[in-house]
Formats: sequence, structure tokens, C-alpha cells
Amino acid sequence: MTTAVNTTPRLASRLVNGFLSIKPLANLAKQQARKMIVKRAEKIGVPWTKQVNELRTLDWDSYLNQVQNPQLTYPDYYLRPFHAYDKGNLQWDAAFEQEVAAYAVHANLYPEDRLQGDAKLRQSYHELVQKQVAIEPQDIVDLGCGVGMSTFSLQKIYPQAKITGVDLSPYFLAVAAYNSQQDHREINWKHGAAEATGLPDTSFDLVSIFLVFHELPQMAAKAILREARRLLRPGGYLTLMDMNPQSQVYGTMPAYVFTLFKSTEPYFDEYFTLDMEEAIAEAGFQSPMITPNSPRHRTIIAQVEEVIGD
Repeated sequence: MTTAVNTTPRLASRLVNGFLSIKPLANLAKQQARKMIVKRAEKIGVPWTKQVNELRTLDWDSYLNQVQNPQLTYPDYYLRPFHAYDKGNLQWDAAFEQEVAAYAVHANLYPEDRLQGDAKLRQSYHELVQKQVAIEPQDIVDLGCGVGMSTFSLQKIYPQAKITGVDLSPYFLAVAAYNSQQDHREINWKHGAAEATGLPDTSFDLVSIFLVFHELPQMAAKAILREARRLLRPGGYLTLMDMNPQSQVYGTMPAYVFTLFKSTEPYFDEYFTLDMEEAIAEAGFQSPMITPNSPRHRTIIAQVEEVIGD
């Protein structure tokens, strides 16, 4: 599937960029975006405040020490504010709130069943993965795994596989380690960059990347695709799901909502102007299959060429 890619941010996006370049206005937009998400969560029955407060009462030092690599150097792009958090993903609040935020953000995808929006989105991705991935993967890596929601979902559909979750935030990984311990799940959590994991060459059958690329500058996105290619065995698969730049939802989004949205996503324009199909091909994959899987998301699946025997 080939689609035309607009490599220049659209006019509305450029106008919003001008607005957000004024720091007091940008801070106001971020505050409003956060309030809107929390309000939506509580309205649909997600106990945001209660769940986050319960997590705050726990002793997190042991989990942080378990996963953190103190020698890791963070790339500059990761040190910017994300999702209305001044310290981005390098803080506890971002980790404690990632799960409830996912429920709130994805609630509007399925208006008839808003509380199940996030679960349905993940299901739509996994159905395509199971349909289009023609192998039974034994080793899977989840790049940008966050607090483990995407990792646990992969484990559910591939219970036989050994799974590794990689993330740059030790706070996210601490929550992931806690959750896996509570549910008695065996998952290898690794504190590292998705573009430089430190994992061995050709050691995985499947690399999954769920809702990560829209949070990346193009340079990092392309580096992660190359790293995924390095990690995969011959015949292995890259599967990813993210926002769909071709979705009409973004083109018709009200100006106020679009401004709030962009205030929390610093690399939105870079993602929407990235020719993902071309970048995947340049990383060494076969031509990808690109399939819309929600009103505003797409799934992309690409395979490494199999080695033909002598």
C-alpha cells in the first residue's frame, strides 16, 4: 500500500506552532490538556485519582533499583517535556498515570463502549498481527514498552514466547516490574534506548512497537527501524501501531482540541511528515503492509527477507 506523504506541516499545524512558541500560552495549553484528560477518565468510570494515589503509597525503591541502568545516557530528544509533564517520562507521575491516561485517550475511539476503547484498540492491532505474521514467534521484544501494557498484551496472544520489554524511563519500567510481579508474569525488563538496545544481533522473531513513533524526531525513528532490523532473525517481523496521518480525524479536529493535543506532543509534525514506508524500506525490510485499524490509527507490518538455503 503506497500513500502520498506530505513532508510539510499543514497550515493549521504551523499556526498552532506559533501559538505554542509563546511559553505562557504553551503552559496554559498543557494544563488544559491535562485537565481535559483527567476529567474524561473520571467521567467514563476510570478512577484516575484513586488509582494514582494508591500507586504513590507504595515503596518503589526496590523496583527502581531492579530495572535502572545508572550508566545510561539519555538522548537529548527524550529530555523534553512530554504529555504535560515538565520532566517528560523521567518522573513518577508519568509512570503512575500512563495506564489511566491510555484508557481516557482511547475512550473516544469507540463511543458506544468508551471504557473498553483502549482494550479494543489493542485487540485490533493484535488481530492484524496474528493474521499477517506467518510465524509463531518464540522471542519477542517490545520497544518503548512503557509500564508494560503493550508487553502484557503480547504475552497474552503469544504465551509460549520469551518476551523482553525495553524502555528509556526507569520509572515506567519500575511500574512494569511491579505489575508483572503482582500477576506472576515472567518478562525481561531492560532499561535502554529503542535505537540502541544493547541486545544481541538476530535474537528475535518479532519486534513490536506500540504508540511510540509519534513521540520521536525523525532521526530517532529511523534509528529505531535500523535497530529493529538488526535484532530480527531472517524471516522475522516488525509490527508497529501508531497514529494514522491519513486519518480524517486529525484534519477535521477543532482548533481548540488540536492546540491542546499538540501542546503535549513535541514531535507531532516530525511524525506526520515522515514517510514511514520509505523509512522501513531503507532500514532493510521488505515492502510493508499498512492497514488502518481504528478511526485514527494504523498498523504497519514488515518482514525481514528469509535466507534461502545453499
